[in-house]
Amino acid sequence: MLRGAELPVQSEWVIFAVALGLVGGFSVVVGLMPRSWIAKACKRDRDDERLFSAPLKVLGGFAAISYLVALVAYLAPHRWDLDPQFMLALCPLYFVKMTFDPSLVAVLFLLAPMNAAVYGALGLTLAYVIGVGILRLRRASLS
Repeated sequence: MLRGAELPVQSEWVIFAVALGLVGGFSVVVGLMPRSWIAKACKRDRDDERLFSAPLKVLGGFAAISYLVALVAYLAPHRWDLDPQFMLALCPLYFVKMTFDPSLVAVLFLLAPMNAAVYGALGLTLAYVIGVGILRLRRASLS
């Protein structure tokens, strides 16, 4: 557990918070968008099953991996001496572990699911951006 002078400079953490905030905001906007708008942007039928299957698979994959990363970050012995900047990039809630030592129950049912939600949102955002980009490139090459 890091305290006082051992904590990284506060300004170094701002970029992570801003990036995660932007991803979260974009994911909320995409999540609240009507299905017809997303279908129109992807140039697909509104009832096409493939419209949401790939982004949901990516969301699940990112969420599962980030849940496991949060558990590894919690269960890692102190002798591993994990780099705080690297771990914050992998697990935003690592900051909570550095400032106070949460219980295993809190990690399993609160912190790790929140980490999974953050990176699940990142996966969903990337899937939509890449998916729409690929569809537009394919349509442009066919024209």
